Amino acid sequence: MSSPTALPKEVIEFFPYNTVRPYQAQFISTIFNGVKDRRSVLIEGSNGLGKTISSLAAVLPTAFSKKLKVLYVARTHRQHERVIEELKAISKKHPITGISLRGRHEMCLNKSESRKASDAKSLMELCELLKAKGECPYYKNNERTYEYMQLQQQISTRPYQSLEIIRACKKKDICPYELVKSSVSEVNVIALSYLYAFDPDIRNAFLKNLETPLQKIILVVDEAHNLPETAIEISSSSLSLYVMRQAELEAKRFGYEEAAVFARLLYAETEKRAACISREEKLAPDFLTQIVRDKAGILAPRSFFQSLNEAGLAIKKTLLSEGKHPRSYLYGMSDFLLRWMATTDDESHVTLISKYFTRENTQTAKLEIAALDPSKTTCPVFSSTYANVVMSGTLQPLEAYMKITKLPENTIQHVAPSPFPKEHILSVVCLGISTAMESRTFAMYQTIVKRITEVVANTPVNTGVFAASFEVLRALLEAGLEVAVKKPLYCEHRGMSSKGNEHLVAAFKQHALTGGAVFLGVQGGRTSEGVDFPGNQMNSVVIVGVPYAEPTPRVKAQIEYYEKRFPKFGREYGYVLPAMTKASQTAGRPIRTLDDKGAIIFLDYRYATNYCRSFLPAWVRDGMKLLPAKDNVLSAVLRDFFKT
Repeated sequence: MSSPTALPKEVIEFFPYNTVRPYQAQFISTIFNGVKDRRSVLIEGSNGLGKTISSLAAVLPTAFSKKLKVLYVARTHRQHERVIEELKAISKKHPITGISLRGRHEMCLNKSESRKASDAKSLMELCELLKAKGECPYYKNNERTYEYMQLQQQISTRPYQSLEIIRACKKKDICPYELVKSSVSEVNVIALSYLYAFDPDIRNAFLKNLETPLQKIILVVDEAHNLPETAIEISSSSLSLYVMRQAELEAKRFGYEEAAVFARLLYAETEKRAACISREEKLAPDFLTQIVRDKAGILAPRSFFQSLNEAGLAIKKTLLSEGKHPRSYLYGMSDFLLRWMATTDDESHVTLISKYFTRENTQTAKLEIAALDPSKTTCPVFSSTYANVVMSGTLQPLEAYMKITKLPENTIQHVAPSPFPKEHILSVVCLGISTAMESRTFAMYQTIVKRITEVVANTPVNTGVFAASFEVLRALLEAGLEVAVKKPLYCEHRGMSSKGNEHLVAAFKQHALTGGAVFLGVQGGRTSEGVDFPGNQMNSVVIVGVPYAEPTPRVKAQIEYYEKRFPKFGREYGYVLPAMTKASQTAGRPIRTLDDKGAIIFLDYRYATNYCRSFLPAWVRDGMKLLPAKDNVLSAVLRDFFKT
């Protein structure tokens, strides 16, 4: 630890703590100098470095001197609330305001009505309807009452977490979502999800409330390793058999017979095609036009889809005038069809048909437009803001990230050294083990179970085990893992809700006080990336296999697209890098604070190869030990590590 005097004098005004962690001053100075020069910063920093407070203290001097807003985007509500916690610490030293923003669904107090909406878009439509009819009591109370004005004034005086705002509004029967919307223009820092910055429709509506253009915004992207995948999700869309069926029934009900006939035909053709595939198949871009022209006899597909869209709009208006929920399945279907036509000649998209299971565990199918280029979503933002700070604990190789997201060419790239004492980290690879497809035998899984058992038996309290996929997870259970570990086992399962996952993790963490347990999950899942396990909540983490994606048509299309954009790097960018990022994120679960001591055990020889190791963070690969394929060697290494 050192004194904050090592920081730039402008930063000291905002840095609220009496000491600076190892390498933290370097991290802060890199961001401060870059943003001051109006340059973006791509920076990797491990856990324990204090990235949240570092980035805030580094950007705020420029934000205040240039009268700019700071948007801090992250994936989870917990990360958003952490931003406000740090702003509260800053506010004791320098006046500052800020709020964490949640979606309409989380902030809505009108629960009896909001439960009727199935997704964010339908909730927005329902909300607008209730407001227009004057039937939302919470919105009525927002009409410039004394209590409303008082709360609005309070928000503009200090940092507030969204939960604090919700509680205050509940006492006054005031809509917290509308209150926050009307208040964001008055605060210095807003913590919110990626969608507010990168989804074009959501961003445009948000910036209107913010009353600030992108050019007057400093954007901080936390856990930025998630951004490429999120950007692809934003630019992709799908049309399910369920929506096609509902569109047919709706068209019949409102007298659009031609639309009903087409919806029925599209349903039948999609269902017939789905019956011929195992899971997913690439479709020719003219799949839809052939249905329209050859099956329905319609010669101008685009014009026809536009007429369906107009019919859907008319239905929405009719429903609204009748005081009903203005949702149109026909409009949703036509919106997808028009998008399909718009991307027909766009090589950055691929059209697919896929099978999936519903929440009721029934198999169905959908058509998809899958985006392949995250930069189509990220570049318009990164090129428009005042400056960007893009950070995570797993971003290497930085040059690849720069290319994939199209950050500005003059972006500063920096990897901060790890602040963790080397003696606090044990990183080992067990040789003779692999989950490569040709190695997946029952005997191999029995060997893996034996190694996991060694880890659990020689770990002081809690152990996390994260498999490359749910198939590998299931094979471990079939090989007797639950009986072998001799401690309570908590297991993720495919399709688990976020609430169910939270309860499972909370129950596992409780064993940090009662002798220990084992958590079994998958790499790339909620728990392996979005949950921290400081102290005894996870002493050891076992990484079973390299989480390469199944080579589906979608994955192959991604590799082929990247190969065209980045010759010789298609497989690396589209296949290897996403897998190694998942593994790296998983490796960081037990090491969250400078006092933590954690063992990272890779159960796959491929992590020992120079190629795979090059994608791991320096603090994981430095000092990595290779253990022979023998019983009890791992036990001895773990005993020695935890003994000291």
